[in-house]
Amino acid sequence: MNKLVLYTLLMLCFQLAKAQEQFSVFFNSNKYDVSKTENKKLQDWIIANKDVKIVAINGYTDKDGSNGYNDSLAKKRVDFILNQTKNKVKIRDDFKTRSFGENFNQNKDKAQNRKVTIYYILSKDLAREDEILGISRSKAELSEAKPKVIQPILAEEIAPIEEEAMNFPENATLQEKIQLSQKGTLIRLKDINFYVSTFAIMPTSKRSIDELIYVMNKFPKLKIEIQGHICCVNNDAKNLSLERARQVKRILMSEGIFEKRVLVKGFGVSKPKFPIPEKSEFEAARNRRVEIMILEK
Repeated sequence: MNKLVLYTLLMLCFQLAKAQEQFSVFFNSNKYDVSKTENKKLQDWIIANKDVKIVAINGYTDKDGSNGYNDSLAKKRVDFILNQTKNKVKIRDDFKTRSFGENFNQNKDKAQNRKVTIYYILSKDLAREDEILGISRSKAELSEAKPKVIQPILAEEIAPIEEEAMNFPENATLQEKIQLSQKGTLIRLKDINFYVSTFAIMPTSKRSIDELIYVMNKFPKLKIEIQGHICCVNNDAKNLSLERARQVKRILMSEGIFEKRVLVKGFGVSKPKFPIPEKSEFEAARNRRVEIMILEK
C-alpha cells in the first residue's frame, strides 16, 4: 500500500476518497503567513488548478507552545490559505475548515507538522463528487440495492444508562467497559482535562484520548455521542461543554475516525453528579466531565 492510499484511508470524514487529492503548504515556527518559497508554491498550485474544487482545508501546528495557542495559530494559518484561494479556485458550497493545532498524529520532523492541507477533487472526477465524498452511493450500488429509508442515529431516542448502574469490574479498561455495555450506556472518560475557561485539552489527557482512539479503531461498528459537562457555575454562557465535546471529536477525526460515527452534545451544568456549588474539588471534578454514550456497537 503506497503512502497516498494509506493517508487517504485515514483522511477525516471522507469514506471513498481514492480520487481525492491533497496539497500542503508549510509554515515557519509560530508564523501564519508563508515564506516566499512556500508562497510561490501555493500561487503555482492555484494557477495550475483553477478547474479543481476544494472540499476541505485543515490546519496544523507542532507541539511548541500551549494547546490553546496552537489551536489559534492553526486557525490563522487556515484563514490565510482560504483568503489566498478564495475567488481563484472553486470551493464546494458546504466545504469545511478545521483547525487541529497540535492534536493529530505528529511527525518526528517538527517542520512537517507546521502546515495547512488543502483537499480537492480534480475536474475529471467532479461528476463523481458526491460518491467520492461518501455522500451518495454509486450508480452500481443504487441499481443493485433495494429502496430503503436510512434512519439517522437519534441519541434523544436512546434511554441513557448511568455508568454506576452497569457495575463494571473495578479498574476495568475502556475497552472492557465497551464490551460489557449496551446501547445507551454512559462511560466517563477518565483524566480528560481542559485549560480553565477554554476547550483546549491539556497534555495530561493524551493517554485517555489515545485509549478512546484505540477502541474506536478496534470496534469499527461502534458509534458514540460525546457528552460535555462543566462545573462550578450556574449556567454555561460560553457553551463550553459543547465546545469541549467538539474538540474531542476533532481529535478522533484527525486520527481517521469517520465523522458519522461520533455525535456531540453539551449539557452545561444541567446534569451534575453533585449539587452546585460543589463542596470539594472531588465533586467539581465529577461534575466537570466528558462522557460517551453508546449509540451502536
